[in-house]
Amino acid sequence: MTVSFPKMARFRQRFAAETLEDVGSAVAAQLQACDLASRVQAGQRIAITGGSRGIANISQITRIVVDAVRSAGGLPFVMPAMGSHGGATAEGQKEVLTSYGLGEADMGCPVEATMDVVELGQLDDTTPILVNRLAYEADGVIVINRVKPHTSFRGSHESGVVKMLTIGLGCHRGATMAHAQGAQGLSRLVPALGEALLARLNVVAGIALVENAYDRTASITAFRAEQLLAGEPHLLAEARTNMPSILAHNIDLLIVDEMGKNISGTGMDTNILGRMMLPGIKEPDEPGVARILVRRLSDKTHGNANGVGLADVITRQLFDQIDFDATYANAFTSTFLNRAYIPIIKADDREAIAAMFEVLRIENGATARVARIVNTLDVEHILLSETLAGNSHHPDLERVGEFDSMRFDDDNTLL
Repeated sequence: MTVSFPKMARFRQRFAAETLEDVGSAVAAQLQACDLASRVQAGQRIAITGGSRGIANISQITRIVVDAVRSAGGLPFVMPAMGSHGGATAEGQKEVLTSYGLGEADMGCPVEATMDVVELGQLDDTTPILVNRLAYEADGVIVINRVKPHTSFRGSHESGVVKMLTIGLGCHRGATMAHAQGAQGLSRLVPALGEALLARLNVVAGIALVENAYDRTASITAFRAEQLLAGEPHLLAEARTNMPSILAHNIDLLIVDEMGKNISGTGMDTNILGRMMLPGIKEPDEPGVARILVRRLSDKTHGNANGVGLADVITRQLFDQIDFDATYANAFTSTFLNRAYIPIIKADDREAIAAMFEVLRIENGATARVARIVNTLDVEHILLSETLAGNSHHPDLERVGEFDSMRFDDDNTLL
């Protein structure tokens, strides 16, 4: 049977977007404002965290912190704080750091890693308080992370500095323990464990980064330990306001060119997709996507395909990229196993799109409401089909290209 495909045009989505013009100066000013120099003593070993997400300017920001610690007389080293990511191994996590420009050559200091944890006591409900041994043995810890809405739960502290302190520095064991209580448990445990760890560790500073809708640094705030728990929720509200979205609604098929851990903890940001797939968590009303096709994994995800289960169909190319050990280590830690289930696999892009038209009972593919994005971090530009565009009247959605036939190369790969 001959399958027809819709014509697509490029659109620009406009969002309010405050951007820091001089990131380096902003970091330096914040370190001075939190009086970092007086909080680091000569000869102290100071651990500086690095995570598993792609964060704007993270290499530059971390290097400035490293240099500031050294200028204060401290002995800085960078360490992973990423739970079970990187295949839940020390070497795997160091490789992730290097891929983000956080390796020894870029940082000018040692990079150390271990999956060993130390138990520092228990919460009132007997939940163990766990922390990476390197952080425990250091004279001080500086935690750096982006603050943003989480992809699985809602709470006072979601993705951010406090979560990196509790889940990231909890390593595989700590992250597994925290996620065992489910999405609702995380909303309680992240601030509770954060408060406990702040009382037991010398947290020199927490450096919170907020990005705008275009994945650029919007603000940088350096908190002293005693300011962190109260200060981060205000930044979470800012980050939520900054979140981009897909402005076209009621989509038959959303095509996502790439997914990966550098893009989101779930490979694709559930807040953008409008798809959570978690028991007890309400599915968002917008943008309203019936089916999702994901074409490939990003290079920086190192084969970790956690979140692939959010898709309905993937290509053989993506399937062949999956490192199942890394993916399953992440999925078992999160306990959200369905997000690692393998969707329908089709040989190529053409077959995958045709299959979704069939399951959607769309007889004439030329009329399908199709949207295509690069990934869920990059949604400034989006491709929309003629029918979807005709039904989309958002004032911040602007067509910047002409409608043209959906084209494939000789391998049936989308161009």
